[in-house]
Amino acid sequence: MLALDPLLDRIRPLLADHDQPVHLVGGAVRDALLGRASHDIDLIVPHGAIELTFELARRLGLPAYRLDDERDVGRLLFPGSATTVDIARYRGDSLADDLRARDFTINAMALPVAARTAEAVIDHHDGRADLAAGRLRVIHDHSIADDPVRALRAARLAVQLGFQPTAETVAAARAAGATLAGRVSPERIRDELTRLLATPAPERAVALLDDWGLLGPTLPEIAVLAGIEQSPPHHETVLPHTLSVLRYLVAVEACLAEPPADATAGAPWGAAVTALLHPRGDALQAHLSATVDGGIPAGQLLRWGALLHDSGKPATQTIDATGRIRFIGHDETGAEIAAKLLNRLKFSGEAVRRVRAIVAGHMRPLYLATESRPPSRRSAYRYYRTLHAAGVDVVLLSLADHLATYDGPGPEESWAALLVVAKTLLDAYFTDYTGTVRPARLLNGQEIMALLAIEPGKELGRLLAELEEAQAAGEVVGRDEAVAFVRAHAG
Repeated sequence: MLALDPLLDRIRPLLADHDQPVHLVGGAVRDALLGRASHDIDLIVPHGAIELTFELARRLGLPAYRLDDERDVGRLLFPGSATTVDIARYRGDSLADDLRARDFTINAMALPVAARTAEAVIDHHDGRADLAAGRLRVIHDHSIADDPVRALRAARLAVQLGFQPTAETVAAARAAGATLAGRVSPERIRDELTRLLATPAPERAVALLDDWGLLGPTLPEIAVLAGIEQSPPHHETVLPHTLSVLRYLVAVEACLAEPPADATAGAPWGAAVTALLHPRGDALQAHLSATVDGGIPAGQLLRWGALLHDSGKPATQTIDATGRIRFIGHDETGAEIAAKLLNRLKFSGEAVRRVRAIVAGHMRPLYLATESRPPSRRSAYRYYRTLHAAGVDVVLLSLADHLATYDGPGPEESWAALLVVAKTLLDAYFTDYTGTVRPARLLNGQEIMALLAIEPGKELGRLLAELEEAQAAGEVVGRDEAVAFVRAHAG
């Protein structure tokens, strides 16, 4: 028996009397044969796919919408589930035509929707043999040329599945670079790159894009990082450093798991990061899983932030008389570059703001770690006043950035100081949010105007901001102290 998504059990009975053949195709069949969980159910029918989608939605009492009128594709939604069900018309006149029009042999298999065993799998292109061999192979010479975004998908699947692309697959991916940006919509490039960054080894996937000549056409802001030198303590140029940050970020994220990943826990720094993050694992996981406008989880935007965190370095590099290389203001410059890139790829405004804040703020914990004492409550308040929820992401990124800089924890004193900063900032957000991050106002604007006989304006805004900061710092407690503070600080 194949390990298929349980949601299929809700759909099958409704299709028993359908007058057309219905097949499960693509990644769901592939993953079932590999024994992997899949969150995409793709069904195909000869015609009338949108009509069938809405019929199932009506009978199941579920929402649905038209995904692509021209190609006759509908989507059925199961609220509370990570799985989506897409129903599409054949690409061509027959099931064989549809399978031949797909990208890779391992994705060109079909299973009758009522079937549950591997013996029932329809495989015209030796996909099962390629699965067994761990091989990623295009179906024919035009598989990627027909849809150049498949070149990005090849890099993703190679890393996601741990498969080896064949020589013809790599050649086809490289050839697609010249037409990728011109023929593929920004939204599709965005979605494929986001999935690529969500793989277990995003640094390897980005390195494949670079090797195949696809980084320049899709992410020129990252391609230009190649060859940009850095002074110690960095041990890599900017592009390899960026890939190392992605690699370490995945390892840092693994410290949230229960139990922590063995490889990470066994690293020289793993125990310390696990001790820092694991007690807050549930809260951090909830933070990273929360979606922003556009449906993208915050954790995936953090990966984008890691990719783009040093994008401002080429424009800000200076070399002084001693040969020291500096990048003054690269954080703010990188934030602007990141915002332009994400807008070009049609990310939502909220997603753009989140990544922009991550890039702009990525140095803040590292700066705080150079001070002689842990961050005060006032410092934590100002940190989150600027970065808001992205401040949590920046803490995780700063750990990965430090580890990538030294290829490990580096000097004991600086590593210990960063861990203290990270703990202080995470405690402020998850343990004392209403005390330090966003205190409840002891006096509102109307009360201050009545108290001081002033009108709305800059003076009122200044007093409200200063009172909130004083509360966060623990300098004002209770209404009486708030009144005294406002009187003393009135202009």
